[in-house]
Amino acid sequence: MQLFYNPNINEATESFSFDKEESKHIIKVLRKKDTDILHVTNGLGFLFTTEITLASDSKCTVKIISIEKAEVSKFRLHLAVAPTKMNDRFEWFLEKATEIGIHEITPIICDRSERKTINKERFDKILLAAMKQSNELFLPILNPAMTFKEFVNSENQDLKIIAHCEETDKKTFKSILRPNEKITMLIGPEGDFSEKEIGLALSNNFTAVSLGNTRLRTETAAIVACHSVVFVNEV
Repeated sequence: MQLFYNPNINEATESFSFDKEESKHIIKVLRKKDTDILHVTNGLGFLFTTEITLASDSKCTVKIISIEKAEVSKFRLHLAVAPTKMNDRFEWFLEKATEIGIHEITPIICDRSERKTINKERFDKILLAAMKQSNELFLPILNPAMTFKEFVNSENQDLKIIAHCEETDKKTFKSILRPNEKITMLIGPEGDFSEKEIGLALSNNFTAVSLGNTRLRTETAAIVACHSVVFVNEV
């Protein structure tokens, strides 16, 4: 199934037109024509089966012929991850985490962060492309970047976890994972979290964990965490 995206449609929509860029791709590149079927999502769990009524490369119009709604997962994973020095590594994480099934991502700026800014528009496009490629019907939320302190001090009722490499008392990640939980997890920059940041997280009821016996890159740690949570929740 090839998946298309339109954020403005819902259960009440009967027909709609793709923008010029998407219309050109559908008609000129994919060579779709009148009465061909297209599958579309709005990124909110809906799958719309549509039929082309106007095969124009400037304004491809479709009518909705059926609607399906994916079941909302009983668990939820929110990863707060420090942007990596090499931007392509963070972009790789965004792509793979979307394919695996993450729900929400917040870039956090830490004491040892070498990258202090992000290109949210580009990151949003990466998430969208990964969602479509993997036939996922939920588009992950990407929040604006914020400081570590701002994030940790925000109100949050989830199971709160911080993964770090310091030789302190930590639990293993697998020992605290349970199905159907809402989890917020912190993953630090290349130089790890500072002692001050770890202390602040612990004082805000975060649980310190280890992701294994080896030292992982930021993006690898984030993917390990993401896959572990999804794996525990597989039915």
